[in-house]
Amino acid sequence: MGGSDELIDEYDETGRVVGTVSRARMRAGGLWHAATLVLVRSGDGERVYVHRRHPGKDVYPGLYDCWAGGVVGAGETPPVCAERELAEELGITGVPPRSLFTFRFEQPPVRYHAFAYEVSWDGPVTHQPSEIVAGAWLPLTELRIQLADPDGPFVPDGRAGMNLWFQRYGG
Repeated sequence: MGGSDELIDEYDETGRVVGTVSRARMRAGGLWHAATLVLVRSGDGERVYVHRRHPGKDVYPGLYDCWAGGVVGAGETPPVCAERELAEELGITGVPPRSLFTFRFEQPPVRYHAFAYEVSWDGPVTHQPSEIVAGAWLPLTELRIQLADPDGPFVPDGRAGMNLWFQRYGG
């Protein structure tokens, strides 16, 4: 989990880098930035790893998410960030994330350009305790049902990303 003094690239609405700011300044000002989302699917493609976010997270604490990921650091590329976050949050290494799509997420004060990726994984999952408190494999059919409930305890950006994933890839 990045500290409040961590530097990140600030983006504009169109996705162009316009400067560098601290994470704290980005959060306080609701500034545009970039983040990665990595969907972890089982080798057979039927299940997705879903986890509960730590209650101390600075955004969407304690909610469920089906994407690993985080804020792209200053000078960092989205593919590098995706691999880093996957290793940090879930202990998954040695499998390069495959690029899926990008989208803009805007639910002030959270506004970012999302770079979505996917990996196939049947190995062990090791949570970073400061990021994730629990997790389990969930069949895609069940995930679709749970995400359809607008009052369900899922992070809104993860829900938006999965809705795009279901539209593009079926599942």
